[in-house]
Amino acid sequence: MRSPVDGQRATPRGRDRVVTGVSAGGLALFVAAALVVPDRVSTWVAEGSSFSGRWFGLFWQVLLLVTFAMAVLLAATPWAKARLGGLAAPEFGRFKWVAMIMCTLLAGGGVFWAAAEPMYHYVSTPPYFGDGGGTDPAAAALGQSFVDWGFLVWAILGSLGAVVMLYGAERGMPLRPRTLLYPVMGERIRTSWVGSLVDIVCIISVVAGTVGPIGFLGLQVAYGLHGLFDVPNTYGVQLLVILGLSAIALLSVLSGIDKGIQLLSRFNVWMAVALMAVVLAVGSLGFVLKAWVAGMGTYAADFVGMSLYQGDQEWLGGWTIFFFGWFLGYAPLMSIFIARISRGRTARDLLVATSIIAPLATTLWFSVLGGTAIWIEQGSAGAISEPLQSDGLPAAVMAISQNLPLSTLLAVGFLVLTLTFVATTTDSMSYAVAQACTAHDSPSRWLRGLWTLLMGGGAATLISVGDGGISALQSFIVITAVPVGFVMLPSVVAAPVYLRRLAIEQAARRDGADESAPRGESDEDLRPEIAFTET
Repeated sequence: MRSPVDGQRATPRGRDRVVTGVSAGGLALFVAAALVVPDRVSTWVAEGSSFSGRWFGLFWQVLLLVTFAMAVLLAATPWAKARLGGLAAPEFGRFKWVAMIMCTLLAGGGVFWAAAEPMYHYVSTPPYFGDGGGTDPAAAALGQSFVDWGFLVWAILGSLGAVVMLYGAERGMPLRPRTLLYPVMGERIRTSWVGSLVDIVCIISVVAGTVGPIGFLGLQVAYGLHGLFDVPNTYGVQLLVILGLSAIALLSVLSGIDKGIQLLSRFNVWMAVALMAVVLAVGSLGFVLKAWVAGMGTYAADFVGMSLYQGDQEWLGGWTIFFFGWFLGYAPLMSIFIARISRGRTARDLLVATSIIAPLATTLWFSVLGGTAIWIEQGSAGAISEPLQSDGLPAAVMAISQNLPLSTLLAVGFLVLTLTFVATTTDSMSYAVAQACTAHDSPSRWLRGLWTLLMGGGAATLISVGDGGISALQSFIVITAVPVGFVMLPSVVAAPVYLRRLAIEQAARRDGADESAPRGESDEDLRPEIAFTET
């Protein structure tokens, strides 16, 4: 039957069969190709990623920089007092809300990249700094890591896009990627084939970006268990890790945002804080704090230059451009999830949390792990860098743990935290993908669970042929970032226009002068039509 709010073929519950079928089929096709011709798929994805970064990298850099600047400027305007989503008060307390935002993005990067990337840049100075003369190597290493994981990537993930999503939702638009083109096409985007295409591309993008961390988690945790307890590093162990993660994510997403997802997010935050405290207590608090300040100073002093650096294209394709493309690929679905949990918040709350608070917390987390790694390396050359070079990302955090007191406790803690971080990303993105496949109201439990199982199953299948298939799928998000960048572009212009309009409308209602207030829509258009209740 036809959905009342979407011209696409939909079930009575509102599931868009075309978007769901093509998106799931695309994942299955990629996994099958990676199993049959893994080398060819890896080569194709590598070439596509390189082409995408080379031709669109500067566009991504400018887009992220302008998005961040606009988000900060908007947060400082009186318009930012406008309340989003049509509710008079937030659904979630501030700590729960920020925890869900933070933990959705960090995933495995919250542990393994935080330990490894600063060390990579410490050993090999980023080309922006030339030969490194005159720049503190630790400050340069952390400053470059902050570029890749800091203010710009957080702003594109959930600031202006979420504002547009929430504005559209108040006017009856669905929480789907297509709503990001509402500023361009208006109501037509609801039933247009363009909307379906946008939904499919954005879903495939975020699924690729999520299946990758799930697969790598199996490889990384199995590596850690082998080093700690001599557990055989076999496919069976890797599979058990992925099954455990999928079970946690499935239970979480089935219980809904207000239960499992927010509980798991709060657990992650408190465990991360506890691990930071232990690392600082048994490591070097003074060195880490100085390194964080120096890294932030380098980042601030060269903020625009580092963000728009175009010198070494090959290096950029493996670092800044890769990360910018990766996070850009997540942006539409992150905007959906953040919009879903931010109803009733003021625009200032949303913009400051996503563009300021979350990236600041991320830089501190990277400084604790990465800064401790550099401190250990300075005291014992090769203690961290050699395992990292020989065994990759998971070796860095294991090496840090082994070179500190309470090594086994810390190593186990980091492995558990990584598992729950990735589980949080999996459950929140499963929810967002299911929402993107739903023509109206909230996604059903079975659809949320289906996407959790599909992503876990895809990761379990791909690691059976090694990490090549997982790497290829994760890199595929950089290719999909090309069209996604143009989907996110209208938000830069539309968000300030919509926010000003909301502020005027809400001020007029407070003054009892709705009929005389300047509006862009009629009262009929302002009526919320989306049911957000949990199923």
